Amino acid sequence: MGLQYGRSPRHGLCIPPHVRKLARPPVVLLRSSLFRGMCEKWRRGVWDCREEVKIFRALILGELERGQNQYQALCFISRLSRNEIIPSESMARLRQKNPHVIRLAEERKGLEQLTMSAAVNLSRAGQLSSHIHNMCSEAQEAIYTREADVKHWLEKGVDGSIFEVLPQTTEAPSFQACHSTKDLWQPCLCTFGLRLEWYPCLLKYCRSRDGTAKGTTYKCGIRSCSKGYHFTYYVPQKQLCLWDEET
Repeated sequence: MGLQYGRSPRHGLCIPPHVRKLARPPVVLLRSSLFRGMCEKWRRGVWDCREEVKIFRALILGELERGQNQYQALCFISRLSRNEIIPSESMARLRQKNPHVIRLAEERKGLEQLTMSAAVNLSRAGQLSSHIHNMCSEAQEAIYTREADVKHWLEKGVDGSIFEVLPQTTEAPSFQACHSTKDLWQPCLCTFGLRLEWYPCLLKYCRSRDGTAKGTTYKCGIRSCSKGYHFTYYVPQKQLCLWDEET
């Protein structure tokens, strides 16, 4: 049995053209939020860790000389696993030395593929996280999440009216990828990739020299990671996904 939550016809309508993303490599401003307890600001993200929800917001710059808007906003929301980031109590103790230095992650994690099969209603998304409204207000028609995450939140008592099934999962599962679609006004499956270049993924432990053979261990730092994400989601027209073209 499929999910029984809200539907809206707006994803099947032909809407005015939005911004086109620049040719590869795209010019993207990325902001991310991972929620489990407190807030730390990094070079490319805001971390607030209470609700175990992670949010990626991308602002894709447009080409004004081609009559486009300044940017197009996208938001991708999913659950935050407990082993993805260091505990909130450790996050609270972090102090960034030389904040203007560009840091490289110690570990480069693999690419995660995510199929975003549902849209999120911005006006009701506060049940998931109070931060969604602030981060995603510019992406009202482009806030996406996964079916597995929807099921998890519904089991926790979240109102199903927050979510809207996208056509790819209910009406026509055979939409073409946008890069294979020639007609700019046809619906298709868009892909968008991004990489979170630095975040604290693990704690480091050191052993004290107390004169005994074993000694004692204590937290002595963090391990930083980098991770890529590849999102696939439905758009009502290819015009909303012109970066996903064959080159």
